[in-house]
Amino acid sequence: MTTLDLSRHRVLVTGGAGFLGRAVVAALRARGVREITVPRRAEFDLTRADAAERLLASAKPQIVLHLAAEVGGILANQRNPGRYFYANMAMALHLIEASRRAGVEKFVQVGTICAYPKFTPVPFKEDDLWNGFPEETNAPYGVAKRAALTMLEAYRAQYGLRSAYLLPVNLYGPGDNFDLESSHVIPALIRKFTSAKRERAASVTCWGTGSVTREFLFVDDAAEGIVRGAERMDEPVPINLGTGSEISIHDLAALVAEVVGYKGEIVWDSTRPDGQPRRCLDVTRARERLEWRAAVSLREGLERTAAWFEKYGESAAKYPAPA
Repeated sequence: MTTLDLSRHRVLVTGGAGFLGRAVVAALRARGVREITVPRRAEFDLTRADAAERLLASAKPQIVLHLAAEVGGILANQRNPGRYFYANMAMALHLIEASRRAGVEKFVQVGTICAYPKFTPVPFKEDDLWNGFPEETNAPYGVAKRAALTMLEAYRAQYGLRSAYLLPVNLYGPGDNFDLESSHVIPALIRKFTSAKRERAASVTCWGTGSVTREFLFVDDAAEGIVRGAERMDEPVPINLGTGSEISIHDLAALVAEVVGYKGEIVWDSTRPDGQPRRCLDVTRARERLEWRAAVSLREGLERTAAWFEKYGESAAKYPAPA
């Protein structure tokens, strides 16, 4: 397998200033990549075709890593289904076409586990991606990301555009979004339990029944997998990035409480939705094609994330994660 030397290329990273993007940029710099463009939304609204074309003309990238997305947890998905479909579909649509027109050598698309069907057999295998409709609460986001895969397959067949398509499982780590209105489960739990410990609250209420399972991947591990996809893949073959192990939300909450030192009661609000019943990935393809596997355990990752939040507190969103 030929490995592309990224250090010799100009690289564009959409979403490069975000949570995952900062980790990807750090991984690129560790490989010696010097010409990295990270566009800002204020200057380039990538849901618009003219902005995507203007960005490609300005940056003149040889490699595009498309990480930018609009996404949130269950509550955010319930409140913004139309926006999440439009924004994610439009960004991929315009960027892939603009990349083709600009002669980009390779386009790397970051997908989402939300694209998998609601009742995908566990562990999720990439070949099952199209065997059903996604879980309803995040289907608009998932379908938009799934459609980008089809576009890349079509552009590879008709135009020869080289590409890669990575499917990271639920991410977490220092620098995550800790806003309770839009955060995912791990930062939400860390914030809730940290606040409850400080306030000496007798109990903490968590959404759902706690019975559903999820798999979690530390952000630095995800970044390494994405960069390896850019180095090694030429076809948009979907590749899962995960640990290959799942944990119930009930057990996750108990683990987070233990990590932050909260000793009160955990109460479950079963009137709130659980989301997809189970998530756990088959990561065989990532091992075989990328020679990649996750390096950070869940406990270690939670400890590092909780320590970061403890340091920055509720102002965490104002501070960049350490490179």
